[in-house]
Amino acid sequence: MTRILGRKEISMALLNKVKEYRIVKGINQQELGRLVGASRQTISSIECGDYHPSIVLALKIAKVFEVNVEEIFNYQEDEND
Repeated sequence: MTRILGRKEISMALLNKVKEYRIVKGINQQELGRLVGASRQTISSIECGDYHPSIVLALKIAKVFEVNVEEIFNYQEDEND
């Protein structure tokens, strides 16, 4: 997603480590989806960065991995001149 503010273009990205945490925990996308009430396709889309989860879903994912949501999801804003 990109938006224009004045003369600067700001690119926004929500980066995540869902796949890394899932692999360490030893569960597949289907199982993570079942634990958080989402489909395997939703988990796949989150991992690929094609879908940004709701706050509630992000919190559920963090709870499964027993970490703070900020450890899994990171919002970055890049400014280009």
